This record gives sequence, C-alpha cells and structure tokens, in this order.
Amino acid sequence: MYELIKSGGWLMIPIIACSIVALAIIVERFWALQRSRISPRHLVAQIWHWDKQGLLDLEKVGQLRQSSPLGLMLASAVLNRNHPRDIMKESIEEATTHILPDMQRFLTTLGTIASITPLLGLLGTVLGMIEVFSAMIDSGAGNPRELAGGISTALITTAAGLTVAIPSLMFYRYFRGRVSTLLIVMEQESLKLIEVMQGEREISDDEAA
Repeated sequence: MYELIKSGGWLMIPIIACSIVALAIIVERFWALQRSRISPRHLVAQIWHWDKQGLLDLEKVGQLRQSSPLGLMLASAVLNRNHPRDIMKESIEEATTHILPDMQRFLTTLGTIASITPLLGLLGTVLGMIEVFSAMIDSGAGNPRELAGGISTALITTAAGLTVAIPSLMFYRYFRGRVSTLLIVMEQESLKLIEVMQGEREISDDEAA
C-alpha cells in the first residue's frame, strides 16, 4: 500500500488528507443527526402535560431550549403561546434559521471534498503523463513495459481521487436529504404544538405514550 501511495506522487498527500477529513465528517454527522438528538419523540406531549399541570414556567422553557433543536423551536412557540397563531409560527421560523446552520455543519466541506478530489487526481495523472512523455522525448520510446508502467503509475492519483470523491458525494447527498427530512418532522411537531396551545386539538393517548 505504501509503495502504491508513493508511486502516486506528492498529490497523494492532499488526497489522503481529504479522505481523513471526509471520514471524520461522515462519522460526526451520523452521530449529530440522529433522530433522538434532533427531534425527540413525545416532546410535544411532555410540554402539554407541563402546561396542564401548571409547570410550564421559564425554567422549563430554558430546559426545553437546551434539550434539542426541536426543543429550541418549541420553546420559541411556548414563549409566544398567548399570542395569535401567526406570531407563534413566525417565532418558530426564526428559530429554524438558527437551527439550520448547525444541522448543515460541515456538509459544505464534504461537498467540496467530493468536488476537488477527482480534480486533484486528474492533476496528478496529467503531471505523471507529462513526466512519461518528457522521458520519451529524452530517451526515445524505450521499453514498452516501462512506458506502460509509467502510465499506470500516473493513473494512480485519478483512481485515488475517485475513491475518495464517490463516497463523499454519496454521503453529502444523504445528509442533505436527512436534514430536509428532520426539518419536515420538526415543522410538523411545531404545528402540532401550536394547535394544542391554541386549543384546536388534544394530545391522543398514542402521542402521549
């Protein structure tokens, strides 16, 4: 493996660095974007119980804000529960603008890695081919086996770049989709809370369980 990396030349260094960063981002995003961390279940029901028991004070709202991104959205609505429905929705939308950057953290970097690593690989191949043809000019065609070996060495960086770029692009799109899905879930939960606070619906036994 070391010899293969060494054969790719100095451009293998940034490609390997990109692979390490991409792997770290993928692991971190899998951990950070868990449903239980972003949008805990039965949170609306918990708020409803607090409200019914007269326990929904500023301390509870503070705990709610710190608990999760969904908690932050719901806390914004709770603080405006005595205002009209439109005001509550606006407070939720404002909270979403603060939540979204955290949910999308590092995804731009992952997308950039997916874009630049094939270019780094192509650059390494081009530089390798230049060296091969420069050697041919200096010493003639020489041994075809050596020529083929030089070309295959030049292609190592392209293969390495694609090896990093393909999974990076796959996970970049996956995490973008996951963020969108979680936002939809949180918006639905927020609308449910608004309806509960406005007296438009009650929490069912299934939702409270």
